[in-house]
Amino acid sequence: MHIRSKTVPEIIVQTQLDAYNAKDVDALIATYAEDAQQFEHPSTLLASGSAQLRERFLARFQEPNLHALLLNRTVMGNTVIDHEKITRTFPEGPGCIEIIALYEVQKARIAKAWFIFGPKHLDSDPSTPTR
Repeated sequence: MHIRSKTVPEIIVQTQLDAYNAKDVDALIATYAEDAQQFEHPSTLLASGSAQLRERFLARFQEPNLHALLLNRTVMGNTVIDHEKITRTFPEGPGCIEIIALYEVQKARIAKAWFIFGPKHLDSDPSTPTR
């Protein structure tokens, strides 16, 4: 059995995920480059630079049930692709959403991130998938 060691990009993305779940905005921002950008895939800009990232994360951290569960991770070179199930409090109520997050890591920091959002499922919705 081959056990591979984790790469710097994988370690950075895992540190980012851990900080997100701990709602530690300083640790989270530290995983991103100062001029990092986040996009809704393929090209809708969500946030650019540390100040906008901080504002976006602080708003999200107001949700009491916020948690990202890693379902799968693929690493190739400086690219990390995560499939996550995010528990959130949407304006319509608590629920979850699955996302694909694609991270480009440069110089041991996340330079760009793209997100593909699946359909949201409210806890009151009987068709909500469970894992």
